[in-house]
Amino acid sequence: MDYIESLLAEREEIVLRTRQHWIVLARSFLTNLFLFLVFIILAIIATLSLGPVGIVLTLLTAFPIGAFLLKYLAWWNEEYVITNRRVIQSQGIINKQVIDSSLEKVNDVVLYQSFLGRLLGFGDIEILTASEIGVNALHHIADPVRFKTEMLNQKQLLGVDERVTAPTPSTQDIPSLIAALDALRQRGILTEAEFQQKKAELLARM
Repeated sequence: MDYIESLLAEREEIVLRTRQHWIVLARSFLTNLFLFLVFIILAIIATLSLGPVGIVLTLLTAFPIGAFLLKYLAWWNEEYVITNRRVIQSQGIINKQVIDSSLEKVNDVVLYQSFLGRLLGFGDIEILTASEIGVNALHHIADPVRFKTEMLNQKQLLGVDERVTAPTPSTQDIPSLIAALDALRQRGILTEAEFQQKKAELLARM
């Protein structure tokens, strides 16, 4: 069980899991590659003329390599997760920081995509909530359109699940709940199998 899965509550399931787009690594890669090549060239020149200085410069090539590996580990350990109850943002290689946004408290989702972001498939998402944090910003997230759509779908399903799993729905409420489920099925939010399952659960209570 990894770190994210250890955070899940009972009956909570991961629906979508993603990271920042690889574009966030590009600048670090190019910068450290340039430094690496500079150190290599200087080391070769110094070895031919100064000897020991070339060895020192060769050892310095470990710094850009280490800097990029550190950036990569930070990227790998920063995850954005949608469950059937909340949005989780987890980051940190050793020390972890986790920010939760309950789907119940999500008021709106704002998507920003530049022209380059639309071409390569990345963007920024702001989750506006009723919590004290107010805004939870996810920067350079991969496939942000899918992330936003899935988040809104799960928020709507959360409301349906709460009504369907109510302790004692009256017989008069059940037809309206089935109609609401059918509307979600027609919009593609619920699959046919999910609709039939919840419909059967409701009918069993009549």
